Amino acid sequence: MRRIVAVVLAVFLIGGVAAAVVAGREGQDKSTATKTVRGVIGSEKAEFFSDPDVVKALAAKGYTVETETSGSWAMEGLDLKGYDFAFPGSQAPAEELAKKYGVRQPLPRPFYSPLVVVAHRNAAEVLAANGLATVGKGNGTLKMTAYLKAAQANRTWQQLKGADRYGELTGTLFVSTTDPTSSNSGALYLAAASYVAAGGRVAADTSAVDETAPLMRKLISVQGAQQTSSDAAFRDFVSGVGNPLVLVYESQVASLLMRGQSVDDLTVLYPDTTANSDHTVVPLTEEGRSLGELLNADKELRKLAVRHGFRPQDASAEFTAATAAHTTYLNQKLTGVRQAPVPASKVLHEMARQARG
Repeated sequence: MRRIVAVVLAVFLIGGVAAAVVAGREGQDKSTATKTVRGVIGSEKAEFFSDPDVVKALAAKGYTVETETSGSWAMEGLDLKGYDFAFPGSQAPAEELAKKYGVRQPLPRPFYSPLVVVAHRNAAEVLAANGLATVGKGNGTLKMTAYLKAAQANRTWQQLKGADRYGELTGTLFVSTTDPTSSNSGALYLAAASYVAAGGRVAADTSAVDETAPLMRKLISVQGAQQTSSDAAFRDFVSGVGNPLVLVYESQVASLLMRGQSVDDLTVLYPDTTANSDHTVVPLTEEGRSLGELLNADKELRKLAVRHGFRPQDASAEFTAATAAHTTYLNQKLTGVRQAPVPASKVLHEMARQARG
């Protein structure tokens, strides 16, 4: 009888251990389980979402995020069925997507970045010598009114005092941008330039677009073939290819600096009138909305966004602290920079269409 009782107890003990192991595994699976969320993003955020630390932080909150890149304005022409979110580079294309897919407001806006012009040092100094910019050690200000007058007059580098010392400064003076019909940064460039050209008035309708259209067309046509991605344009600049003046996001510069990459020849020109790129999530499912709100609120993800050069909404101290070692190149407080209002999406589309001819 004692042997029978011992065998029964052993069976119960083994069964209990096995149940505990299974329960432990189930609990472990639940703690690390993630839901896959698919999205289309602007190329300037590709490095953020592929960062192993970002992947890890999202997984800790229960998310695996799969992304594909697209020009922000080109997203409107995509079939987003089966995706959980779109993440263009500003509010205007995001609002258009929200209307198209019946997305409820508000749309999460986790972070933003002002547009800047990156310049090689020689080019920046020539601009300053001719009253088109003010330049410090590593950053400065592009005087938009003076620059647009030079563009209107078809000024060349050879006509600028001091440019003859630098063989690479030849041809028409212009800022390289992305294609405004498909890319957010190119469209925002037109928004800021048209605002300045119109004497501080934001274009409200087609007639207002018509007024500045000849100058906007000149700004774009002189560039020839344009990139569809600010990421590609910035990589070309860093590698020394192409035009000496290139419009990019400040976040791309800040990210480069925080990675410790050498930027000896770089000068960052903040246009005295620019447009901020409000990176805006368009949730197409509830999972997509939860992800957007998480990017907005989670301290670790905000910290990682700053590491990639983005400015979190309503949290300037986070960006200021993280970039304290790079004030030679970055205008942390955007001193002397005016924010241009962005026209309604329909108006901006028309402006880009006319500018492309």
